[in-house]
Amino acid sequence: MIEILSRRQLDRARQTGHLVGDILRSLRQRAEVGTSLLDLDRWTGEMIRDAGAESCYLDYAPSFGRGPFGHYVCTSVNDAVLHGKPHGYALADGDLLTLDLAVRLHGVAADAAVSFVVGSSADAEDLRLIATTEQALAAGIAALAPGGRLGDVSAAIGAVLTAAGYPVNLEFGGHGIGSNMHQDPHVANAGRPGRGLRLRPGLVLALEPWAMIDTDRLITDDDGWTLRSATGCRTAHSEHTVAVTDSGAEVLTGPS
Repeated sequence: MIEILSRRQLDRARQTGHLVGDILRSLRQRAEVGTSLLDLDRWTGEMIRDAGAESCYLDYAPSFGRGPFGHYVCTSVNDAVLHGKPHGYALADGDLLTLDLAVRLHGVAADAAVSFVVGSSADAEDLRLIATTEQALAAGIAALAPGGRLGDVSAAIGAVLTAAGYPVNLEFGGHGIGSNMHQDPHVANAGRPGRGLRLRPGLVLALEPWAMIDTDRLITDDDGWTLRSATGCRTAHSEHTVAVTDSGAEVLTGPS
């Protein structure tokens, strides 16, 4: 189902998006050397409950996971890129951490992810990888114009990733979002411009370019959820929930 949000729903989506942005900003500040992934998860649950919101992940049990997920935030470290299940790992200096969060507030969901290096020992290639996913996200947002096509967005994202020399995996990508976290349409991280769904005001998409340094193949951890690069290389993932409006794209998941 492709959902087109009303003006009232878009107002609620802005509130949900700001909550997601605020929680991610708080988690990033708390993610220090020695911090446990389970502590990050616990703090996320507390912030969601304090806001009167609900987690989109706690009871989430899709076909690709060994569900339910059972946690509040995805915590992917180093070679893990998607759906990282929190566990007792303590963050080390130089770890590349991705936090991916989705919540629902007032019946509307929002989804965002951020990657960053923990501590002070940042590797230059890690920083380049993170910056490339952020640049790809910005390119996708810029292409999200009313009257355009979904392929324009995918092509813009893929062009940035490919130009940087990173392979592009098409199994997982962005998606529609509204009353539920995952909806149609699928937004691939590469595509052909001028093709696909016509973009119209009220359509809300979670755009999420992600990349692995030297492979496009994924492997799944024994936990049934955490997806890692098949070669053990570093990974990064950037995501915003973005609405198509009459005047262009509006990012909903920035901090308030």
